[in-house]
Amino acid sequence: MVKILLPLVNIIVILVLQIFPGSVSVNLQAPAEVTAGTEFEVQITLNKVDLEGFSRFQQNIPPGLEALSANSANADFTFSENRLRLIWLRMPQQDEVTVTYKIKVDPRLKGTFDLGGKFSYIDNNERKSVDATPQYITILPSPDVDPSLIVDISEFEKRYIPRVTPASEEAANIACIRQKPYPGTAGNEYIVNVLVNKEDKKRFAKVEETVPEGYTAVALETRDAIFTFKNQTAKFLWMNLPNDRYFNVSYRLIPKNQAELDPPRLKGTFSYMVEDKTISIGIVERDQNLMALSDAEISNLVTDAINHPDDYAVSEPEPLLAVTETKVEETPVQEPVKVEEKPKTPKTSLSYTLEPESGVYYRVQIAAGHKAVNVERYFRKFNLDKEVRKELHQGWHKYSIGSFDIYREARDYRVHIWNTTPIKDAFVSAYNSGTRITVQEALMITEQRWYR
Repeated sequence: MVKILLPLVNIIVILVLQIFPGSVSVNLQAPAEVTAGTEFEVQITLNKVDLEGFSRFQQNIPPGLEALSANSANADFTFSENRLRLIWLRMPQQDEVTVTYKIKVDPRLKGTFDLGGKFSYIDNNERKSVDATPQYITILPSPDVDPSLIVDISEFEKRYIPRVTPASEEAANIACIRQKPYPGTAGNEYIVNVLVNKEDKKRFAKVEETVPEGYTAVALETRDAIFTFKNQTAKFLWMNLPNDRYFNVSYRLIPKNQAELDPPRLKGTFSYMVEDKTISIGIVERDQNLMALSDAEISNLVTDAINHPDDYAVSEPEPLLAVTETKVEETPVQEPVKVEEKPKTPKTSLSYTLEPESGVYYRVQIAAGHKAVNVERYFRKFNLDKEVRKELHQGWHKYSIGSFDIYREARDYRVHIWNTTPIKDAFVSAYNSGTRITVQEALMITEQRWYR
């Protein structure tokens, strides 16, 4: 009987494969055990069949673990807020794509966690997704760490990651929604409407959108914001937000030289203040006329945007290209001070890494280059009276000096650098809790005056 059934099963399998020649699948491989304080490799194998367009793999990673890029198979690799993302604007040609990356384990961890993930793609203009089968991984405690410091991975965030602001509670209903850009009345232009649901927020805020190359942005409705367009970024900036609970702003996208361009794909953020800390959320895109919605429809749309922030994946923009670093002050755009490149670049000590400070502060940037230099050795010749710190920002190794709460003090120190060293292109840079912002934004947040 068994001998008769086996050929019959084989025939059925063959028929199924002929009717359904292939299906998209994702396979995740990781070790069953790892030791705290070490790194381990994760391998993702995607059977994509004939997919060619936009695709994305994302994975939530527990606090205490850090994902590090290895072989991304031409995907744009990002890891932030405990979420790993691999985004392809166009998938590789081969049917099977393998991605590898590493995960660094905090030395204070122990316990078991699961690692899964979701592969999302577009098929016949329909968004689809496939889940990876979760792999369970056990973390063995490090023998080199005091047992009193070791904590289960499920408790790591509560014990070791301080909660600096109750932003999630205060921003429960904050959302920013972009209407899918639609053709305007003139030429090849497009109109972009953005709905801001701010609830009771009043102070400094901004809407920032990355615009594809070839387009110029021109404001239509600003709601008393300062509108700027620079380096392919359209920005609405408020010192004080409108009183309305929600409102719309809009702008036009005009092709340069009346060129024939693909419909624009945008990516943006809405940033606002919570207890002197800047909070940023992504702008989600919906194919709805925002100007024609009732209050009830807007309330439903906001709820949907908050609960499903990733549903706008079809509109993922092209990866940002590295741009030449420019000054952020009121002065004309200038090239940065280029760091002298040497045949063999010495390693830079970790002690010179710029550490984030709380609140808004200013530093004076004195140099930037695509290759790192030995901070102590390179800047010794300038006889600087403050310690130089380094950071990696937008593909540049940037070197700055000093830390000032008052802009005027930073400006005066910049003049001091001009007058006492050969560095003539030093300029003031601004930060908010370690994140770079423009000097104009910093002045608006702190309500300080601009001094020339």
